[in-house]
Amino acid sequence: FFARSSPTVIISDMTALLCGSSKTHLGTQMPSGGSYIINAALEQGAQGASGDPMEVALLRVASQAGQGRDTLLETGKEVRKHAFDQDTKMMATVHREGDCFFYAVKGAPESVLEVCTKVLGRDGEQRLDATTRAQWQERSRAAASEGLRLLALASKRAEHEDGAPYEGLTLAGMVCLRDPLRADVAGAIAAAQAAGVRVVMLTGDHADTAAAIAREAGLGQGGHLNVMEGGDLDVLETETTDGSKVDGALRDRILSADVFARIAPAIKLKLAALYQQNGHIVAMTGDGVNDAPALKQADIGIAMGLRGTEVAREAADMVLKDDSVGTIIAAMWQGRVIFDNIRKFVVYLMSCNVSEVLIVGLAVGAGLPMPLLRLQILFLNLVTDVFPAFALGFGAGDDRVMRQPPRDPAEQILDGRRWILIAVLGGAITVTVLTAFWLALHWLMLPTEAAVTVSFLTLALAQLWNVFNVRMPGGGLFVNEVTRNGWVWGAIALCLAMISAVFWIPGLSEILNLPDPGLPGLVLAFGGSVAPLLIGQIVNRRTCLDAPFDAKIF
Repeated sequence: FFARSSPTVIISDMTALLCGSSKTHLGTQMPSGGSYIINAALEQGAQGASGDPMEVALLRVASQAGQGRDTLLETGKEVRKHAFDQDTKMMATVHREGDCFFYAVKGAPESVLEVCTKVLGRDGEQRLDATTRAQWQERSRAAASEGLRLLALASKRAEHEDGAPYEGLTLAGMVCLRDPLRADVAGAIAAAQAAGVRVVMLTGDHADTAAAIAREAGLGQGGHLNVMEGGDLDVLETETTDGSKVDGALRDRILSADVFARIAPAIKLKLAALYQQNGHIVAMTGDGVNDAPALKQADIGIAMGLRGTEVAREAADMVLKDDSVGTIIAAMWQGRVIFDNIRKFVVYLMSCNVSEVLIVGLAVGAGLPMPLLRLQILFLNLVTDVFPAFALGFGAGDDRVMRQPPRDPAEQILDGRRWILIAVLGGAITVTVLTAFWLALHWLMLPTEAAVTVSFLTLALAQLWNVFNVRMPGGGLFVNEVTRNGWVWGAIALCLAMISAVFWIPGLSEILNLPDPGLPGLVLAFGGSVAPLLIGQIVNRRTCLDAPFDAKIF
């Protein structure tokens, strides 16, 4: 997918930047019965600590307190569950405790604080006045600014199980989770930026948490980080799918943002469409059922393999087995290498084939004897064309492909510069072979059959050396991605052996009608074959001066 499409922006969930090994700390002492609150947050209560990293971290806290989920549910059966709501940013479970019901709530700190009227302290429940509420809000902001992911825990007891779950709650505390960056993330993002590709982070977490993690990962430009929250994007909820009604100022803010915090899954679809409307090629990650439309909308939809839902995997173009954004960057590098190898392959074959057509056509038009016979051309097509071309396809690539700007999706495999290169290389080989043929006839005074051998050898060797002319502009003359390709050297050695076999194995030279041209003819053929190589290197040098490798971030 990355060979076919060259993304200009990667929209990644924050979880793709993190290790997924959260360490949890409680902001307050666990109250009696408070494990209900933690265990209510567990979507998967496996004793093997499987599931979402945040849920696993909460499970460990509960286990350390001696209040496992199964044990609690034996005495406090769960009778009702209020699933997480993106609007309220909270969820709740209701448990029977004797003649009353215990409501356990978790959610975003700002949302939970807003619906709490009391707070659980060392001396029991106390009124949550404006001063205390402000103190908790400041604690939340301070923890978030350190890159901690936050959950607020609250509870209440009521006589009925069908009461309003988010009213009259008692704040029990906050859970702070620290999830370190993956080791390869900073380098991967730096590589993406060097390649002219923006990495934009999405998360449902607090904006301060997202900003701290984004700075650590190296997002933003010049040390400046643009952060937008979900509330700033409410207008997208009511606009058209492609965001065409978004006003210019808001559009510019959105397109320049590096981080989107407190984002609902539904907004991801609108964001992808908005970027596409403004000329971007979008790669987007997702793991939930609600992410499927956005993954379909993106040019390259990427599902998380470890925690992604089956729906997300089916909607995506590719699935990450390790859920890491570093793997996306590695795939982008591989895609660019593959596309560059395809271009090398095509340019090499086209320049060689063009030269064969021109050599025969121009010789006939000039009234010269045929410089190549049909069987000789067939032999060259099966030997000097095929094996070096295949070898180019196995190239490991050059790191400089990640310093090029993203490719225009409308750009063809053969663009204008490469058509010119094909014409120059094909023309250089043609002129060289015809010159060698003429010199063999009129300077060395060789018979026509021996002169044909000279033109055959000149073309065969020139086509072999031509493989070094398709290197990326700007690379070293002797050390570059082609000369580092062991397959190329193997192909050249194989082709030289097969060409030599034509003269060494009795009978083959007669079949191909290639008599010995003598030492002068061999020297002429070898010397002439080097000329197209020199011309190709000059062209590469001039191309390097005209097209420096400096990518700009879109």
